[in-house]
Amino acid sequence: VQLQASGGGLVQPGGSLRLSCAASRRAFSVYTTGWFRQAPGKEREFVAAIFWTGTSSNYADSVQGRFTISINGAKNTVYLHMNKLKPEDTAVYYCAVAPGIRMTSKLEEYTYWGQGTLVTVSS
Repeated sequence: VQLQASGGGLVQPGGSLRLSCAASRRAFSVYTTGWFRQAPGKEREFVAAIFWTGTSSNYADSVQGRFTISINGAKNTVYLHMNKLKPEDTAVYYCAVAPGIRMTSKLEEYTYWGQGTLVTVSS
């Protein structure tokens, strides 16, 4: 399966963006889709994840209450709605799929990765 992340860009502090992660096909009966981010000079970190049914999701503490992850199963697409953006949210955002796994934030459990989309929060 191939993942295509999009929606990044330049936004002012306090602004909003919506990222999309489109899968080429639904290849797994059970899976979790996650968003990760990597800022310059830092390690890739977990942002949010959602189970394929849309019934479970979780977030990193740093984005809880500001970001919302959602899924459109019919379109094989997962979205990351980002509100109240801060300069420290600046990073390349990656989406990834963990096949056969329910709700994990562990980077090593995600097997398939998209190419990343850059989000820059700056005035």
